[in-house]
Amino acid sequence: MTLTIEDGATLVRRIRDQVATRIIGQDNVIEDVLVAFLARGHVLIEGVPGTAKTLLVRTVADAMAVRFGRIQFTPDLMPADVTGVALYRDPARGFEFQPGPVFTDLLLADEINRAPAKTQAALLEAMGERQVTADGIAHPLNDLFMVLATQNPVEHEGTFPLPEAQLDRFLLKILIGYPALDAELAMLGLHESGFDPERGGGARIVEPVLSVEEARACRQLVDSVHVAAEVREYIASITRTTRQDSALVLGASPRASVALQRAARAGAVLQGRDFVTPDDVKARALAVLRHRVVLAPELEVEGRSADDILTGILSRVVAPT
Repeated sequence: MTLTIEDGATLVRRIRDQVATRIIGQDNVIEDVLVAFLARGHVLIEGVPGTAKTLLVRTVADAMAVRFGRIQFTPDLMPADVTGVALYRDPARGFEFQPGPVFTDLLLADEINRAPAKTQAALLEAMGERQVTADGIAHPLNDLFMVLATQNPVEHEGTFPLPEAQLDRFLLKILIGYPALDAELAMLGLHESGFDPERGGGARIVEPVLSVEEARACRQLVDSVHVAAEVREYIASITRTTRQDSALVLGASPRASVALQRAARAGAVLQGRDFVTPDDVKARALAVLRHRVVLAPELEVEGRSADDILTGILSRVVAPT
């Protein structure tokens, strides 16, 4: 299936509008998730309990006619519970690999930072190479495979911080906060009218508006988006400046530059354009970089955040006109 940029943008916006009927007041978050999907990236969603992180992922999955899997991360979860295990069937067949829940299209890794590092690392190969190796044999994952992980803030009791290597596998880290008053009132009205995802059972939250073929075609559009030389220089200037800023003990890597370009190209598709603008880069910069830099400890004690430093960098780096 072949789509035009305009057709692809229309399809993805239909998903956005469908999800927004259930996830109220989080339009930017929904858009970031769809950008990551188009860019073939993975998403880490952070927020305190009760901010609809899990509901967001379930709703996005329901809006697409793709396979959906879920893993509830807990302290006693083992790596084989994620990737799968070799089972002994009988003498004639010997050991056979039994695929784990990671073998799906959209995978919800719920509360990923409640599992220890060994189990978190079970996703590394799957996220980085889209395959799982068991007993020396590589088992490929579907080309639509995408991880949407949720986590509570690391300050919460019972959490294990994700290591830098794990964080770097996520294209975007999205922060989901409390909704505005009007959005919260609209949410209460939705529930008062009968919506209750906790009592939905196996029913879909929304009806699918995107087929598997359309999903693949939309992703292919990103590869046709043009990035001008001056925009590439702008991306490199942003990431290189993070390595020189004294407020950061670890700046963004070259992989972060590639990720920022991928996300900006996907954002252009969502806007119906076949070229990237500096505004596309700015719109994705915080979500792409916030988990790839490390703030100096003394600034963290003062209550500063990586977003504060990155916002300052974006204001200093001159964008092309």
